[in-house]
Amino acid sequence: MSQFKTITDNFLASPQIMPEDIEQAKAEGVTLVINNRPDDEAPDQPAGATIRKAALDAGMDYKAIPVSSAGFSMPQVDAMAEALAGTTGKTLAFCRSGTRSTLLWALSQAKNGADPATIAEQAERGGYNVAPVRPTMDMLAGKSSD
Repeated sequence: MSQFKTITDNFLASPQIMPEDIEQAKAEGVTLVINNRPDDEAPDQPAGATIRKAALDAGMDYKAIPVSSAGFSMPQVDAMAEALAGTTGKTLAFCRSGTRSTLLWALSQAKNGADPATIAEQAERGGYNVAPVRPTMDMLAGKSSD
């Protein structure tokens, strides 16, 4: 079973989930699953289509916003912000470790005007460090780095 890490009341990040983790997510109030892991990144990961089917079968929404080792792009940040704005329940985002999902969430929050220091604290409570994207968060939020 996957370990869902609470970043905010409405956003959870997780390492790779399996189809059987969808029921746990639903029980925790998740209504949207965001897959930030490209297919075929590792030979043992389930295909995105398999996770998508499990989520849809459970009555949840599903969105794929893959982030490769090449890093983040503004279209990915915009897609994450749009997905989060379009849901009223909890969101579970996953990748290999949950880090890319959390960093992408952090960038989308900063772009929407959230305070980068608050975003960093929320991510830290979930066990993630947003330092690699903090300068970009500050830029997106229109603030200078501390």
